[in-house]
Amino acid sequence: MDKRDTLILRALQDDGRITNAALAKQLHIAEAPTWRRVKALEEAGCISGYSAVLNQQALGYAVTAFVQIRFSSHDPKLQFAFEEQVLLMPEVVWCHNVSGSTDFLLCVVARSLQDYGEFVSTRLRLLPGVTSIESSFSLKAVKAGYKLPVD
Repeated sequence: MDKRDTLILRALQDDGRITNAALAKQLHIAEAPTWRRVKALEEAGCISGYSAVLNQQALGYAVTAFVQIRFSSHDPKLQFAFEEQVLLMPEVVWCHNVSGSTDFLLCVVARSLQDYGEFVSTRLRLLPGVTSIESSFSLKAVKAGYKLPVD
């Protein structure tokens, strides 16, 4: 990857809808080589997809909870069953299997604290292997989004 590839990745992180023509102009190169470079970055797996960034508050999701999940045992079957169920829950916007005293860390959105409580009671507590759930609530997003440092 060279400097132009890095510039392409930065530009696409800033605006995934930028046209090839605008990207080429920004890079000061022709459109065809720009298109080839973008395609090569996609094929190499550096670009895994394109999506819109939605406004959580505008869509009515007032609550963001960071949820620590602990398991009763580290049985791989329980972990797999848990992961399969979490993938089906749109309220869980990300889930990581982590090291330390917690087994999984989730980010969950809800319209209200009442809705979040209902989600925990009727969905999270029933997941296979879960013995402990600890929630922390976001008071303010200082830095949100997901842009990788590209050097």
